[in-house]
Amino acid sequence: MNITNDVFYVGVNDHEIDLFEGMYDVPNGMAYNSYVIVDDKIVVMDSVDQNFGDQWLSNIAEVVGDRKPDYLVVQHMEPDHSANIARFMEEYPDAVVVSSEKAFTMMNNFFSTDFSDRRIVVAEKDTLTLGRHTLTFVTAPMVHWPEVIVTYDNADKILFSADGFGKFGALDVDEDWACEARRYYFGIVGKYGEQVQALLKKASSLEIEKICPLHGPVLTENLGYYLDLYNTWSSYGSESEGVVIAYTSVYGNTKKAVHLLAEKLKENGCPKVAVTDLARDDMAEAVEDAFRYNKIVFATTTYNGEIFPFMREFINNLTERGFKNKTVAFMENGSWAPMATKVMSKMLNGCKNLTFTENTVTILSALSDASKSQIVALAKELTK
Repeated sequence: MNITNDVFYVGVNDHEIDLFEGMYDVPNGMAYNSYVIVDDKIVVMDSVDQNFGDQWLSNIAEVVGDRKPDYLVVQHMEPDHSANIARFMEEYPDAVVVSSEKAFTMMNNFFSTDFSDRRIVVAEKDTLTLGRHTLTFVTAPMVHWPEVIVTYDNADKILFSADGFGKFGALDVDEDWACEARRYYFGIVGKYGEQVQALLKKASSLEIEKICPLHGPVLTENLGYYLDLYNTWSSYGSESEGVVIAYTSVYGNTKKAVHLLAEKLKENGCPKVAVTDLARDDMAEAVEDAFRYNKIVFATTTYNGEIFPFMREFINNLTERGFKNKTVAFMENGSWAPMATKVMSKMLNGCKNLTFTENTVTILSALSDASKSQIVALAKELTK
């Protein structure tokens, strides 16, 4: 696939994978992206997953023909992008690796060599001239590993963005970008909003016409849309008006209360109500929605004097990713000593700029006239 006249895609699609990073469901597979720039000098941008080394090297050979790559730029050392570095260096014994100092330390960890006789260490604003193309390197520490760099090609105005602007899904599957990019962002990069903001600030000084990420499609049109979404996500703003109701239910009574609340919210004109069963639905989707919408209801049972385990896992996922800037409500169920609201509130203590509703819902085993009235009041407060 031609990106421009002399920038080519040489990545691969993975439809064998079931869980990305061992936990994220990827029903449409994954893309591991790599690119080749052909100029007076030839550079390969990043490697691919270990299971696709043969295909990747074949893709490179098809592009370069009788020539040999001069450089391999390594932007990120996660194995899905770096697993074939040593193999590439064997295949092309005259090639030089270009990367950050921290990346070379990691290479030694992975491959028992840091290629000390065949390497160029780059830092902020260092450049590499290929001929018509000059690459400028921009450090992006903790987006989302400490060694990360991104690369700007001044000739074709391309930002090679490492894991930034990536998404789940193989490139031969047609699907909405934002949904899977959002789930990818909050699952993998979401903790590092401050670092992403710093990178966006650097990128704002560049004239960018294309973004080439390490996962997902090359972005070539309406780049402002993608940049605006990343700015919203990384600043912990709310992308959409709406209420997420995240719940667990043991015998169905909390579930009945949740669906009653959802019904009342819709009757009151709530623009979006997203209901998620934390025991059955994709946890990453639930996390995505919690950051996407501006209001959230946590609904769960008291369980062993605590809260139901899936709710605990959900809240831990939010707090470790810097959850903030939301309106929060609680719904609890307990047959003799309801404790869920107290426990959930304590778990959220460290989160910044949360506004808690005046109304909460307490269910004593099953819905009653009293708890139904509380649900009506909460729905009214959340939609006023």
